[in-house]
Amino acid sequence: MYTRNQKPLAGQDTGVLSSASSTRPFHHFRTTRPGWEQCLLWTLLIGFAVGAGGYSLNVEAKPLKVFVLVGQSNMQGHAHVRTLEHVGMDPETAPILHDLTDSNGKPRVSENVWITYLSSQGVVSGQLTAGFGASEEKIGPEWSFGVFMQKMLDEPILLIKAAWGGKSLNTDFRSPSSGPYVFNSGQLENFTKQGKDLDAIKREKAEATGHYYRETLTFVKKSLNQIQEICPDYKPDEGYELAGMVWFQGWNDMVDRGAYPERDKPGGYDAYSDALAHFILDVRKDLEAPKLPFVIGVLGVGGPVDLYLPGQQRYKGIHQNYRDAMAAPASMPEFRGNVAAVLTELYWDQELTRLRARQNEINQQVREAQSEKSLSREEQEKLREQLSKEAFTAEELLALEKGVSNGEYHYLGSAKILTQIGKAFAESMASLLHVDK
Repeated sequence: MYTRNQKPLAGQDTGVLSSASSTRPFHHFRTTRPGWEQCLLWTLLIGFAVGAGGYSLNVEAKPLKVFVLVGQSNMQGHAHVRTLEHVGMDPETAPILHDLTDSNGKPRVSENVWITYLSSQGVVSGQLTAGFGASEEKIGPEWSFGVFMQKMLDEPILLIKAAWGGKSLNTDFRSPSSGPYVFNSGQLENFTKQGKDLDAIKREKAEATGHYYRETLTFVKKSLNQIQEICPDYKPDEGYELAGMVWFQGWNDMVDRGAYPERDKPGGYDAYSDALAHFILDVRKDLEAPKLPFVIGVLGVGGPVDLYLPGQQRYKGIHQNYRDAMAAPASMPEFRGNVAAVLTELYWDQELTRLRARQNEINQQVREAQSEKSLSREEQEKLREQLSKEAFTAEELLALEKGVSNGEYHYLGSAKILTQIGKAFAESMASLLHVDK
C-alpha cells in the first residue's frame, strides 16, 4: 500500500563513526579593504551568485541531522493507518492530521525526512510516511516525530529506528557498564523448586543479556556508514550530526515480578533507573557522542493513574512506581540539560478507555448468555449488536470503530495517541537542542 525501499542488512561494520561536519566547506574571504568597501563587495558577490542561474552563496553548509529511535513494541508502533481518521475527529488533534496527510486524506511522503528501520522483519528504508510501524499498515511515534522535528529544524533529517517487540532493559537491552544480569535469591529458589537446571538457565541468560543493545549499536553504525544509500540527496562533504536519541520501551520490565520482586513498593524499580542511566552513558560512549541529547518516553498505557477506572485500580501503585523509575534519569545531576522525560500518559485517550470498558461489559454479558443458553455464533453477534445499540450513541460507536486497532498495552493501536506522543518527543528534543518551536 505504501512504497518503501527494501534494503538488505549489510555486513557488519564496526568502524569508528565519522562526520564531515568539522570539515564542511565554509567560504571565507579575507580582505584588507575598508568596511564600506567590504560590504559592497559582499553585496555584489551575493547579487551575482543569485542572479547567475540560481546559484547561492553557501556561507555555511549544515550537516544532516540524525536521530536514533530505540525501544520495543510501542516504538515499533501498532496503530493501524485506518485509525488516522480518528485524529481528525477531535478539534485538538486535527491539526496534527493536517501535517501528516494531504487534502485527500492520504499519508504525505516527507521530502526531507528519511528513515531506516531494523526490526525482527529485517530492514526497510525510504522517505518517511505511514507504514514504518510494526507492519506496512501500521504507524508508531516515528512518523509524527520526524515530521515535526523537521518542521522545527527546517533541515533534512535521517531517522535510524531499531525496535523489537517483547524486549526488556534488564536483559535484552542491558548495556555493558550495567554488568551481567544477576538472578536474585527468590528467582533461584523458584528455579530449584521447579527442578530446573540452574547452570543452563544462567548460560541462556548470559547469552541473551545485551543482545539487542549490540544489535542496535551495530545497526546505527552501519546506517551512518551508508547514509548516501538511504538518503540519495545526502552530501558527504557537508557531513552528518548525530543529534539525539529517543527511548520508548518498558512493558516487559514493568510486568517482570521476578526481576523486580518489590515492584509494588516505592523504589521497587530502582534497578531499572540504574540500568537506564548506564544505557545512556554507554550509548554516548559507543557512538562517541558524550552529550548526545536523550529523550525518555515514559510508559503511560492507561493514562494518568489518578484517572484509572475501578477495574484499573489494582495496578495504580505498580504503574506509578515504574513510571517514576523510568523518568528518574532525567533528574540525575549528570544528565541535567541533556536528558528529558516525556510522560506519554498525558496523551492517553480517556474517552476510548471508557468506551472500551463498556464494550468489555457487553462482551462479558454475551459470554454469560452463551454459557447459559448455548447461543450460536450468529445469536451471539445479534445479542452483542443489540446491547451495543442500547449502550452507545452512534458517535461513540464510530469512535470505537475508527479509534481502536489493538490492546491497551499497545496504546489501543490508536493513531490519535501515538501521533501526539511522537510530536511530544520532537518538542522535547527541540528543547534539548535549544530550537525554537
